[in-house]
Amino acid sequence: MHRSTPTLVTFRLFVVVRTALLAALVLHRRVTDRDERGDVPGWVLITVMTAGLVAGLWAIAGPALEGMLRQALDSVR
Repeated sequence: MHRSTPTLVTFRLFVVVRTALLAALVLHRRVTDRDERGDVPGWVLITVMTAGLVAGLWAIAGPALEGMLRQALDSVR
């Protein structure tokens, strides 16, 4: 069986990290090179849906969160 030397392990780690960085760079270039003007309706939909989710969660969990905050602040005083 072949034993890994520290140099070989370091080299393999370097190759893996370098490959990951190159893949990330290629993906970043692909994403940033696109024309995103046509994606405005998608971003608007995401924003509206997020606002709706926050409002819904706030309506459901608001009283419980307010009670927890008051209890935490009262314990600090």
